[in-house]
Amino acid sequence: MQQIKSKKIEGIIDQIIDQYAHADRTERPWVIGFSGGKDSTVLLMLVWIALQRIREQLPYPFQLKRKVYVVCNDTMVENPILADYVQNVLKKIDEEARNQDLPIFVKRTTPKLEETFWINVIGKGYPVPNNSFRWCTDKLKIRPTSSFLLDQVDEMGEAIVLLGTRYDESATRERSIRKHEVTGRRLSKHTTSPNTYTYAPIKEMRMEEVWYVINTVPSPWGFDNSILFQIYSDASADDYECPTVVTDKQHTSCGQSRFGCWTCTVVKNDKSMNALVNNGRNWMQPLLDFRNRLVENRNLPENRMDTRRNGQIAINEEGENNGTYNIMYRKEILRDLLSIQKEIQKERPDITLVNNQELIAIQVIWNRDMFFDHTVGEIYKEIYGKEISTNNIKTLDHTEKRIIREVCEDDMEYYDLIDNLISLQETKTLLISKYGLHNDIERRIEKFAMPEKN
Repeated sequence: MQQIKSKKIEGIIDQIIDQYAHADRTERPWVIGFSGGKDSTVLLMLVWIALQRIREQLPYPFQLKRKVYVVCNDTMVENPILADYVQNVLKKIDEEARNQDLPIFVKRTTPKLEETFWINVIGKGYPVPNNSFRWCTDKLKIRPTSSFLLDQVDEMGEAIVLLGTRYDESATRERSIRKHEVTGRRLSKHTTSPNTYTYAPIKEMRMEEVWYVINTVPSPWGFDNSILFQIYSDASADDYECPTVVTDKQHTSCGQSRFGCWTCTVVKNDKSMNALVNNGRNWMQPLLDFRNRLVENRNLPENRMDTRRNGQIAINEEGENNGTYNIMYRKEILRDLLSIQKEIQKERPDITLVNNQELIAIQVIWNRDMFFDHTVGEIYKEIYGKEISTNNIKTLDHTEKRIIREVCEDDMEYYDLIDNLISLQETKTLLISKYGLHNDIERRIEKFAMPEKN
């Protein structure tokens, strides 16, 4: 049995054992949000060790009936360094949970296609997030995980979410934890999800204790924790150091950088990505530069329309456009993004910044916004020198287009109308909201019939 040389941490494991096997006799599933960062890693390590001990200590026929879901949400714009690490860790967790016959199950969630970062920014023209318009957290993180959580509640009636939050993280986080906890009870009601409770086993752990576990306790799923330590070290800015309670001199500095989306524009400066570049991850420089351009160009009126997507007028006090991004700027972002992707893929072909399904969905949204003049396919071919793969999506082939063009050769406006209407109709084959499609088609016909009103 693995013993840890820390009474406090041993106490936390004992508490987890009691909560799993004794205090709660139901089979309500446990859900651990796993980001691959230091806190969620330590939380899962201690839960894993607790399950191992339950099996060893409790007499037969006690069964580990309560399922523990390790839920990792991929925003699809995660920092590539951590994303690659997390993918490898999850694979190992999944394999070893089966080998050890533990009720631990890995689940991956992603945003719906119509809610991904690039669909919102390049497709719909949403300005990139900032502190006053932080749409990303809800669309990219909360909704995908909440959807999985609701599925568990529907199946089991209730669920318990294990949090890796700690008082030590910040004064704000401590206030938030204490606000919702109930004195004398381990479980608290979830603030938003019905029939869901939260449990924060490591809330009293300090930063140095977190790193103590990572650096001295062997990973129960057999992964090398020094890799995570090195990622944090490389991502730590010069002014970030956190001492660790270990004897290895290499562990004198671990850093406390927060990892998130490489596109994050909520923070003024991305210190972790800057540090990664400065510590030898030079291939990430184009990503950092691109991210900085998104910040710099966010509020330029020449990049904005005079309305929001709901049609509401959006002009600021200076008389400048302050609505969604106009189509020219959306195209500029896409061209820039694809250029960077192509360059990075020369060295790291496994990295995809925007996938083909997103590209096709972006074209769908442009069509439904009545932007037909330039296409995603043209921009893709300009960068990659080849056609974008559309998988099994039905589109007109060159012969069909040639025949329509010949029929309409006396008045090419009819060809444009037919081509546009077919493009709109083809959106029905995509996994994206069809709401308003009928109105979109009517608007395009109306624009053709009464151009003076448009």
